[in-house]
Amino acid sequence: MRPFRRAALAVVIFASLSVVRAYAAVAEYGVVVVKTYPHDPRAFTEGLLWYKGLLYESTGLRGLSSVREVRPDTGLVLRRNDLDPQYFGEGIVIWKDRLITLTWKNETGFVYDFKTFALRSTFHFHGEGWGLTQDGTHLIMSDGTSDLRLLDPDDYTERGRIHVTCDGRAIQGINELEWVKGEIYANIWPSNLIVRIAPVTGEIRGIVDLSDLAASATKVSGENVLNGFNVLNGIAYDQARDRLFVTGKLWPALYQITLSRRPASANPCLSLPRPGS
Repeated sequence: MRPFRRAALAVVIFASLSVVRAYAAVAEYGVVVVKTYPHDPRAFTEGLLWYKGLLYESTGLRGLSSVREVRPDTGLVLRRNDLDPQYFGEGIVIWKDRLITLTWKNETGFVYDFKTFALRSTFHFHGEGWGLTQDGTHLIMSDGTSDLRLLDPDDYTERGRIHVTCDGRAIQGINELEWVKGEIYANIWPSNLIVRIAPVTGEIRGIVDLSDLAASATKVSGENVLNGFNVLNGIAYDQARDRLFVTGKLWPALYQITLSRRPASANPCLSLPRPGS
């Protein structure tokens, strides 16, 4: 082989390896189901969290939106507050003695007393409300864009933002959120993917594909739901026992799962929706 051809080939190989190394930094996962629990098939799940052995869930759709306390082993709803029919419920989070939830397009959040479920106050925000979680310092809110908002947990004002990217590209559709071992796990609407976000940089470290689980899950369609909207949505983490749970909109089951690493593909970031797509 001529020297210049060997040099050109070396450049191509080096460039290819560099691309593979860059993409491989975004880990890819499937899931293994550990256990299955019942879930209300009429619940259009928007927010989900685990706290002291119970699940707390917010549901959407106008006229059907609610916040709930649920026994995970039976799916029994122990306490429930229904939102006024004008509101479409979204994400949920617990902060100290408060249960806080968002609405989709009404630019209104509701604050409930955690012990009594009584409404304590409301607050205003600009734009759409999607998901909620917290990191011990801030509430973290998604609005469907590539930015996560950091909210003051006492007065709900915005204190900063996290710009989320994958392989340097902004993504959109960030929905339900959960804080898991120092990362932000997020459902991506409208898909059966979860991303793992580094909170300091906003970079996506991993993509979890639950398409197989979603395909096998029995989904129930209702008159208020368009076909294809009953996708994966809802992530809850039991920190005390290191357990991860997921469900979907109108799914009759809640799944305890573990992540299973997959071989890296060419560029898993291309599977995520980008602004304007």
